[in-house]
Amino acid sequence: MPSLILGTAGHIDHGKTALVHALTGIDTDRLREEKERGITIDLGFAELSDGVRHMGVVDVPGHEGFIRNMVAGATGMDVVLLVIAADEGVMPQTREHLDIVTLLGVERLVVALTKADLVDEEWLEMVREEVQGLLAGGPYEGATILPTSVRTGAGVEALARTLLATAEQGSERDSTDPARLPVDRVFTVHGTGTVVTGTLRSGRLRIGDRVRVIPGELVARVRGLQVHGREVEEARLGERTAVALAGAGTDRQTLARGQAVISGPGWAPASMLTARLRVLQGAGWRIARGQRVRVHLGTAEVMARCAVLEAEALEPGDEGWVQLRLEEPVPARARDAFVVRSFSPVTTIGGGRVAELHPPRRGSLGAEDARRLVLLLEGAPATAVGAALELAGPGGVAREALPVLTGLTPGEVASALGEPPAGGGAAPYACGDLLLAGGYAESARGALLAVVEAQHRNEPLRPGIAAEAFRATLSYGSPPALADRLLEELVAAGVLEVRSGIVSRRGFSPLLSPEQERAQRALRDLYREAGLAPPSVEELPESLRGKTDLWPLLRLLESESTLTSLDHGLFVWREELDRAARAVTRQLGGRKGLGPADFREIIPVTRKHLLPLLAYFDRTGVTVRRESGREVSEPAGTGNAGRTETRESES
Repeated sequence: MPSLILGTAGHIDHGKTALVHALTGIDTDRLREEKERGITIDLGFAELSDGVRHMGVVDVPGHEGFIRNMVAGATGMDVVLLVIAADEGVMPQTREHLDIVTLLGVERLVVALTKADLVDEEWLEMVREEVQGLLAGGPYEGATILPTSVRTGAGVEALARTLLATAEQGSERDSTDPARLPVDRVFTVHGTGTVVTGTLRSGRLRIGDRVRVIPGELVARVRGLQVHGREVEEARLGERTAVALAGAGTDRQTLARGQAVISGPGWAPASMLTARLRVLQGAGWRIARGQRVRVHLGTAEVMARCAVLEAEALEPGDEGWVQLRLEEPVPARARDAFVVRSFSPVTTIGGGRVAELHPPRRGSLGAEDARRLVLLLEGAPATAVGAALELAGPGGVAREALPVLTGLTPGEVASALGEPPAGGGAAPYACGDLLLAGGYAESARGALLAVVEAQHRNEPLRPGIAAEAFRATLSYGSPPALADRLLEELVAAGVLEVRSGIVSRRGFSPLLSPEQERAQRALRDLYREAGLAPPSVEELPESLRGKTDLWPLLRLLESESTLTSLDHGLFVWREELDRAARAVTRQLGGRKGLGPADFREIIPVTRKHLLPLLAYFDRTGVTVRRESGREVSEPAGTGNAGRTETRESES
């Protein structure tokens, strides 16, 4: 049977702790100050069980000064026991606690009218009607209301049966979900070490598991586990759990309420959240742009600035999209509920649910992004995953992070990725460990094809675009491997081809006019005859130098491996260059400390040409330049000539 968490709520001194004691036999006031003052200050814990059905119980403080502790305890509640004293009726913290559990989305609520022995039937009926009016129109309308008295025992057994019956209404939960335990207490046990407690919000923990504590990025091992004081090998979703941690830095000074113990990939503390926020109608507060508020999420309480995205402000009763810019990072997951309280004076003013983790900084929200956020927060799994990928943009999302970024279980994510896209859109695109929205991948593919076509159109004498420039088309925000992945697919599909590091449309070849063909023949003849001592481009005959398409013709000859560029404006016949490289390796192989003069007998050219030739040999590995002079490696295997040609073609 699924384990559920029962949490108390209600005004101070309405008998929450006494009622928990009557139900469970456990006094949840553990602090000396609590016993001395007679009020609950911090969270208390117990277990309600009939031997078959079990519920963890979180008793929260009712005093307005300890609402922050109350909100931390409300994290993970499945059922709320709203306690209202029959002799006083609905009070301020009754309303605020009810607002808080409503904002946190707690599904079920049972009302206990305590101290029923102090009032007569007529008064009791009047209080019952007041409570019904309080709940009317809200998610708890029609909730069970039971009179009780811990002094006489009246109604306590009936209340226990009613509460335990809700445990049978719990649905089976996915145990493969990544584990998250928001920390609400930290203490040290002699002989055990540091212990943290909380309600396991997702997944499961086992002894020996490797876990992280965030924020803080502490790595630890689960040394021991307890559920309601019982030693266990495994703690499951929904259970009140104590975890003994072992690892460097896991001590009371580095661990605190507000952190979370997590396992599995995809978790990262968030410093900014996009959320759907509702302002309470009766709070008397509005949320304006730049307003500083307290955000309660999980067991964390942090200050934040609100960026209202669709209006200048959210008035009482309004609901809208905001960006919460947190002053400290929090462990969060999409679809998490949160509460917002004012900075000063402190009162609950609203709450909502997280939609987007780690969003771009926004000052406003376009209609398309607003649509995606709604789908991410409310949509079916396939729709929510698609919306998350679209919001992530061209950078994509790590597949392993999707359960955290969508609030879905790994099983739901896997199923969603296997479904055909709604509306016939493009399916998510896998690029290594990343997933991109199908539309972004299609746009990237179109951009790559467009840049190749533009190259052919604008420079028809060049065989294509260099692979480096091709990749740079998608450099902004895209995964580095995306261009290569798409290129492989386009080559496999017969759309593009790659030759000597040049990307072109398949079957494309430069088309020369008759005049260009004559100029190209002239260039071939000139450079073939010049050998290793060609003229620079500026020294070419006027008939060639004056052509507007001279450089495209030279680059075309270079792409065909007819010419090689040594330096800006200096091209050499490739065959002659390779012959010289082989001669250098053969005649000077193994020698060191060589100067330019040592190469003169093999390469009989002037210094003007010799120095660029030697620099080229340095680049291609034929020679190595040292402070003492150049070295030439010993010939081996197929010889340096073959390696020279390979290196040059790779370059």
